[in-house]
Amino acid sequence: MNSENNYKYIDREKSWLTFNARVLQEAADESVPLLDRLRFLGIFSNNLDEFFRVRFAAIRRLSQSGETGEKILGGISSQQLVKDITEIVIKQQSESLQILSDIEKKLEKENIITVNETQLCQEHQNFVHDFFIQKVSPELVTIILNDLAEFPLLKDTSGYLAIKLTMKPEHKSKVLGLVKAKKEIRYAIIEIPKTINRIVVLPSIGEKQFIMLLDDVIRYNLNEIFNIFDYEDIAAHMIKITRDAQLDIDSDMSKSMLQKIATSVKDRRIGEPVRFVYDKTIGKDTLSFFLKRMRIESTDSIIPGGRYHNRRDYMNFPNLGRFDLLYQQKEPNPVNGLSLEGSILNKIAIKDYLIFAPYQSFAYLIKFLREAALDPKVTSIKITLYRLAKNSQIISSLINAAKNGKRVIVQIELQARFDEANNISYAEQMQQEGIELIFGIKGLKVHSKICLVDRLEEGKTKRYGIISTGNFNEATAKVYTDVTLFTSHQQILKDVSKIFDFFDINYRQYRYKHLIVSPHYSRTKFYKLIDREILNAQVGKPAYINLKMNSLSDFEMIDKLYDASNAGVKMKLQIRGICSLIPGKKGMSENIEAISIVDNFLEHSRIFIFCNDNNPDVFISSADFMTRNLDGRVEVTCPIYQEDIKKQLIDNFDIGWKGNVKARFHSEKMDNKYRIRKKEEPVFRAQLETYNYYKIQPEETNN
Repeated sequence: MNSENNYKYIDREKSWLTFNARVLQEAADESVPLLDRLRFLGIFSNNLDEFFRVRFAAIRRLSQSGETGEKILGGISSQQLVKDITEIVIKQQSESLQILSDIEKKLEKENIITVNETQLCQEHQNFVHDFFIQKVSPELVTIILNDLAEFPLLKDTSGYLAIKLTMKPEHKSKVLGLVKAKKEIRYAIIEIPKTINRIVVLPSIGEKQFIMLLDDVIRYNLNEIFNIFDYEDIAAHMIKITRDAQLDIDSDMSKSMLQKIATSVKDRRIGEPVRFVYDKTIGKDTLSFFLKRMRIESTDSIIPGGRYHNRRDYMNFPNLGRFDLLYQQKEPNPVNGLSLEGSILNKIAIKDYLIFAPYQSFAYLIKFLREAALDPKVTSIKITLYRLAKNSQIISSLINAAKNGKRVIVQIELQARFDEANNISYAEQMQQEGIELIFGIKGLKVHSKICLVDRLEEGKTKRYGIISTGNFNEATAKVYTDVTLFTSHQQILKDVSKIFDFFDINYRQYRYKHLIVSPHYSRTKFYKLIDREILNAQVGKPAYINLKMNSLSDFEMIDKLYDASNAGVKMKLQIRGICSLIPGKKGMSENIEAISIVDNFLEHSRIFIFCNDNNPDVFISSADFMTRNLDGRVEVTCPIYQEDIKKQLIDNFDIGWKGNVKARFHSEKMDNKYRIRKKEEPVFRAQLETYNYYKIQPEETNN
């Protein structure tokens, strides 16, 4: 093992698990409203599923190849990492079960009671039986397993009940009398339907409300399913499987990119199992039967769990009308100077505007596209799309533009993880409406969030544009914090236009005067910005770097930040997720502090601030400091030139840094210690204070 690497970096996968532990902390936090605690429990579970499908699967493939992977993993072997991850996850799963039990007890005190199939009163028995017959039974897929030559393919997005039927014994006559024959065992599997909300609301009794999981509705009605069998005992235990989600793209040149990705997504369902989770009370014989028939070996991640899996469904727990048990929903603030009724393009022609969702309304972005779709002077709209809402207003706006005779060009990323099918569907829909589609660049995902509108004004083309840190997705904009710049800065938008040219002619390497664009320029440009701070520190000038992002895991970039720390550059890092950098280590990173904020909204914006001798350079970006963002994707980092927007972003960073409620320290111990409020300090919850900041922004008087 490379001890030097092990000393300098925190393993990426363990750091991610530490982030998910922060989500679990929110589920455990008694100051969080009860129903939101359940939501965090669901997010924790959903995050873990995706981790196993992507990251753990990649480490497992590396492990099975015989390669240790120590160089790319920062000093730990892939084989050891697989063991460590499994150990951490088992511990976290156990903790999550204890948290769920605590939440359920507290919900009971609020007259919200979870019941299982053994706890039903007569009224509920009748309801559950009728509900099963009318709603559940028609949706069930039940398979008897004993006589099948091939075990059925289990989906990794579904939960299953593993069924053991102990048949009544047969008696056979023998010379020496009646001898009881060996009892026949039959096994079956039931897929829990995803077409029905898993949280079933039962009729209220007085002031008490009751809920029941769909799994238990099925358990209560097992006899309805298996009544043709003469059994004396039946047992049902939940299992789930997670598969490798890696897409293998067909190299067949005769197929379109749409066809290749669509085939790959279908093939994902037969990916190798990477995790098997089971109810720890399941019988050994039943567990052995399923593991053997599914060809799951002891080297795979086999994790004992509780009675219920797929707890991600708690993300959709019904509110039951109990809004007192949820975070208070706040209306997004308006953007001063912009109106959803007047012309946005006319306003942007005068000055730039910044929108910070969800603290401010995402509707301005929809309005921008709607206006461009109708404006007779607009000739074209170009946009990059990565993740979209299910009923996307973005797509309907673009189709509207095409129907109005605009030239609409869309770069849609077909390989956006787990959104491939959704994006394929939208791509086909847009193609039918005459929209020109670009399907990316071989070997590069397009992760930038940019939009360009060409408008004919006085015989000349004037450009208007949007550059964002987040997806053009009105659904996630309600819960993800992202900043979006609306601009008519012609030089910046000339660079944006070059990026669309690069999508079309990608064998050329374009030069950009203002934007920092991956994969060609980001690393070198960020190095230059860091080097400038190092030089300033060395000659006694003010020098600092403030970075806000999702993840920091690129070893070379971390080394550069260590160099800056050793030169005396002060650094404040707000890293929500993975942080492979070890802050505060003497002789290596003593000038670096790093925190993570996990709260009601998902911190997603990327804001970079470089001191520049107290004349700060401020940027917004679609990129994190991960190798894939710097070298393997098309990313855009945009400088902010307008002083009022610069101030907003600096203020935003400072508000986050002052947080003393939801901020945790990144550390080598990965123990998620909270930043403790000093006695004289007031409570400062960063997300709430950010909302208040935009609520009290002074009205514009100049236009």
